[in-house]
Amino acid sequence: MQTVLLRWVFISLLTLTLGLGLSLQAKAENSSREYTPLTELEPSSSQRQVAKEITRLLTYQHFADITLGSELEKQTLENYLKQLDPSKALLVRSEAEALLKRTDELEAALLEGKLEFAYEIYVEITGRHQERLEQNLMLLREQLDQFDFESDQRFQADRRELEWPETQEEIDTYWQQRLTHELLSLMDAEQSIEEARDLLVRRYENRLNRLRQTNSNDVFQSFMNAFTTTIDPHTGYMTPRSSDSFNIQMKLSLEGIGAMLQTDNEYTKVVSLVPGGPADRQGELAPTDRIIGVGQDEDGEIENVIGLRLDEVVDKIRGPKGSIVRLEVLAADNTDRRIIEIERNAVQLEDQAASKRILETQVDGETKRIGVIEIPTFYLDFEGQRTSRSDYRSTTRDVRRLIDELKEEGIDGLVIDLRNNGGGALQEANSLVGLFIPRGPVVQVKDADGNVQILGDNDGRVHYDGPLSVVINRLSASASEIFAGAIQDYGRGVVVGQQSFGKGTVQTILDLSEGQLKITRAKFYRISGGSTQHKGVIPDISFPPLFDPERIGESASENALPWDQVSPVIPPRESPIKARLDDLKALHQIRIQEDPNFQFLIAQSEWMQRHNGSPSISLNREQRHLEKEKEEAEQLAMENRRREGLGLEQLSSLKDEEPENPHDREPTPIDQAMLEEAGRILMDFARLNH
Repeated sequence: MQTVLLRWVFISLLTLTLGLGLSLQAKAENSSREYTPLTELEPSSSQRQVAKEITRLLTYQHFADITLGSELEKQTLENYLKQLDPSKALLVRSEAEALLKRTDELEAALLEGKLEFAYEIYVEITGRHQERLEQNLMLLREQLDQFDFESDQRFQADRRELEWPETQEEIDTYWQQRLTHELLSLMDAEQSIEEARDLLVRRYENRLNRLRQTNSNDVFQSFMNAFTTTIDPHTGYMTPRSSDSFNIQMKLSLEGIGAMLQTDNEYTKVVSLVPGGPADRQGELAPTDRIIGVGQDEDGEIENVIGLRLDEVVDKIRGPKGSIVRLEVLAADNTDRRIIEIERNAVQLEDQAASKRILETQVDGETKRIGVIEIPTFYLDFEGQRTSRSDYRSTTRDVRRLIDELKEEGIDGLVIDLRNNGGGALQEANSLVGLFIPRGPVVQVKDADGNVQILGDNDGRVHYDGPLSVVINRLSASASEIFAGAIQDYGRGVVVGQQSFGKGTVQTILDLSEGQLKITRAKFYRISGGSTQHKGVIPDISFPPLFDPERIGESASENALPWDQVSPVIPPRESPIKARLDDLKALHQIRIQEDPNFQFLIAQSEWMQRHNGSPSISLNREQRHLEKEKEEAEQLAMENRRREGLGLEQLSSLKDEEPENPHDREPTPIDQAMLEEAGRILMDFARLNH
């Protein structure tokens, strides 16, 4: 039973590592074939059957107690409209409200397979999208002189929090502003207005061609996932082609860039980077960035991907090992547009394996040696373990060896760095905790039937009993949260950093008569009883956040399952860390006032929070340029204040600091600040607890 559960849970954790958002879909069909006109698309008998199967499975087998009713049905319709008109730029309020009242037809679609209703809505809204793209192309080709680049208007790209427009005139204004914004963005790249227009025309032509290629599977998958993601963001339907793609991902056999992608409004958003993957090593792509264009090779034309399905974007990014993909990227606040070149490659185990280093830091005038072990993911060679190979690789085996090496080198404390670790093999998180405690439970897993299984360590041995700290951030998820939560619950180490991701659900794959259903079947709970879902792990001592929790994390996902708790399996305990926490926080606050790198971290966090939300962008070319210069000046000033505090030479431009080879990247000031302060907190505790 435990082996089966571990394999099932591993699927959930690896799925998170491979893609925190919607499952990557199969390749787009060949664009040379003939496509059925939108108005002739209709559901098949097999799709009608699958709709009923999915509804039945979700009602009876999902972890949550699912009952069809008016509220769930209305939320599903809202979700469907968000998928089809994410910018609220095609329907006016009265039309949207009329569609949201058709819950009886939605219920018939789900329970009886009467899908004509779903197809009718899809064809109507997608048809309007086609018409709008055709209008945009006409404006660009024939009325370029009508665009005003000196107005005082501002454009709000993210319209998710806005109400539906009242009139068609509001919609027309949005599209006029959007075209102006897109032209200005291209002209910012030192292109003339005619060059910008020609490129934008090609982009809109590509988008129009993609819409014309819509097939029945697209409609059905979109509708069913509007239903499944209303229940929880990790449950979803995969067509047979999508299932094949998902299985390939699980085997890590495709070449790519190692980025976790998710549909966000009309954009493809970077959720996280695979540790050790090509994008992570290249160093320029960042979580919350949005990919707006993809080009092949070093001189290939960049094709617009705004509005494309996730599977189509992924298909363009994939390619042969060693080839170059060029990504046109827009920062989350719409202010920084750039081109990034990444060499495609497979993610190798060595790139993701645990690694060590020693930091020397001053504590009360004395040099302390802090061992740091970075764990990018929780990995395990299942086949090597199954066949009892003596040299099979695993996180726990590698960390045990690294601890031994650090002990020989002489360390005063140990930091486990779990930042950006999105999960992996559950049993490795379980056994890794066992290196630091003699025995005891580590995690509880509750299934949809209410059964709770407890996993733990029983070997009675402690491999490292010295001062311990665990560093987490918003991208530490799943298995990372299990490890950090257990260390915190036992009071075995000080957990520092930022609130973790909050992914505490378990998915499994169910076969359907056509395709597969990824369904949430269980939840993780800490040994203290609280779930890791939604809330994640709260550090004992928090560092300034560098990721916006409104954009990254389980709590940022619509319809995420709530936090709850089960009975604790260890009694509440007053650990030495809790008893000294106020003292540790006070010492921490005093020390960071004099640390230039930590002050830089604080400044970066405050800058990010000032630029949160949905900032508008000027449609005045000169003003736009001034705003960009101001932001660059702010960033340069922050860097120069840091350098002044360290006695380093001032920079005249941030480009002066960029390494000639992106692969030769030193630890960033923020990395240095977090890890050194984690070690100093550790030394504070060792001294206070002596």
